[in-house]
Amino acid sequence: MGRKRLLVVLKPIEADPVSQSEGPSRITNPQSKMLHHLDSRRKVHNDAISCCQNILRRKPIEWNSVVLTDLSQPVHDVNLVVTVGGDGTLLQASHFIDDSVPVLGVNSDPTQPKEVEKLSNEIDASRSTGYLCATTIDNFEEVLDNILQGRTIPSKLTRISVYVNSQVLPTYALNDVLIAHPCPAALSQFSFKIKRDGELCSPLVNSRSSGLRFSTAAGSTAAMLSAGGFPMPILSQDLQFMVREPISPGNTSSLMHGLIKSHQSMEVTWFCKEGGVYIDGSHVFFSIQNGDAIEISSKAPILKVFLSHNLQTTVKKCEEKYLHKNVIACKY
Repeated sequence: MGRKRLLVVLKPIEADPVSQSEGPSRITNPQSKMLHHLDSRRKVHNDAISCCQNILRRKPIEWNSVVLTDLSQPVHDVNLVVTVGGDGTLLQASHFIDDSVPVLGVNSDPTQPKEVEKLSNEIDASRSTGYLCATTIDNFEEVLDNILQGRTIPSKLTRISVYVNSQVLPTYALNDVLIAHPCPAALSQFSFKIKRDGELCSPLVNSRSSGLRFSTAAGSTAAMLSAGGFPMPILSQDLQFMVREPISPGNTSSLMHGLIKSHQSMEVTWFCKEGGVYIDGSHVFFSIQNGDAIEISSKAPILKVFLSHNLQTTVKKCEEKYLHKNVIACKY
């Protein structure tokens, strides 16, 4: 059997924020602390890249690295993709990866609780959450060896498939999808219904709001949770949806938030002149217009991701709570 081949995807190294400043005489103390915090983040990330590359050089493997912004073609002919950055790096890289190549995320700049506490009265000293990243540089070599020697297997995470007027969009969402007007201050007007095998299984809901969000289980702890949603077991194949800031929902208020089961889909009809489908944040955007029909489902290729041990152990704790939410939120 040939040597294993790896592709390392790197979060871009940002410019030195201190060198970009106007000089210390023009900087207030909080601004100075933030600039130096950003400079520290840049250096920590750069050191993490060097550390990972040094470890890879010692392994009997073939590997290449690419900066995320230079990744433009689907990833093929590798046994593993390693992302070095945070969840955003893994999310964006996932758009180029099918269901045959597993991904290992390295959190290059994890948040330091003591630093956050020390600077909490002056700046936000948070770094990277790394929810989907299984490693940091502290345990990267150990986790990598376990993967290369077949002692650990990846988890299969659900992604979201989006069709616009019966044409599938080329990008699958690992975290979430937002359908909204491109201007955040503008009204979004649409209707939606849930279907199974082509048959209606929910009422038609007409909505005026700031948009409609969908999340996978992996994305349920991100924007969805911040908006009032609930966390889902990360291996669930269901999708969670929520109408953002509905205007006078009336007797449909109970239908503004719920679940789309793995055997169901949601059909959305857009009623504004302009609109957009945003996939995993703002980087991937597809335009829609008045009358367009959008179909959302979990019928998409899965993504194989190596998850941290801590995240895997929280799955069972989440399942019991989720089953209760499942009964309440899934009304169809």
